[in-house]
Amino acid sequence: MRHFLIIAALALTVSGCTSGSLSDAPGLEPIPGSITYGGQPRTRLTKAPVGSSVNHQFTNNLGQRVEERYVIQPDRSLKLVWRRIYRGWPFDDL
Repeated sequence: MRHFLIIAALALTVSGCTSGSLSDAPGLEPIPGSITYGGQPRTRLTKAPVGSSVNHQFTNNLGQRVEERYVIQPDRSLKLVWRRIYRGWPFDDL
């Protein structure tokens, strides 16, 4: 019975953990340099099909290269779904 309680406590602890590396994380917020930082762009992508992706690359305020991916929503707004920050040497994220 004691082992069961320990395993149950561990299972509850692990089930409360979240992964920070989800590519479609709902908490992914725009950062300075993102297309949607400060709100949606004024011009809409009218010719791109709904559901298609748009890639964007820029350099953040620390000089690191950032890649982002957006998906075009049915209302023609952009949804940020993925981001990768290349930290550079000595981390070798390339």
